[in-house]
Amino acid sequence: MAQKRVGKFPKEFVELALERMKQCDNIGALAKELDVHRRLLYTWRDKLEARDPGEGPPPQSSRESTLRQEVSQLKRLLADKTMEIDCFKGALRNVEARRQRSGHSGGKASTRRSGT
Repeated sequence: MAQKRVGKFPKEFVELALERMKQCDNIGALAKELDVHRRLLYTWRDKLEARDPGEGPPPQSSRESTLRQEVSQLKRLLADKTMEIDCFKGALRNVEARRQRSGHSGGKASTRRSGT
């Protein structure tokens, strides 16, 4: 039985794998071919992007570009919804504080209409 690799991969191997990843549509097949876990390829890519944020052109793969745009849009929407929730929570706290100060439940008492 083959032993699993422990430790770092050579820098050249990582760079070659990332170059191939940019051109590849099936990352799972590439990972299997390189005999590394698929998630490791993404980890390497993320580390490289964090280290060199401004270097290099935007991704060449239209699929990757589309997915990145969608992720950005979803992040903006999530931020907007989070702000809305915070606003509503603040308004609810204000209403609760007023209700406690006034000692009222906030509802009007029901009365019977007098018949004439």
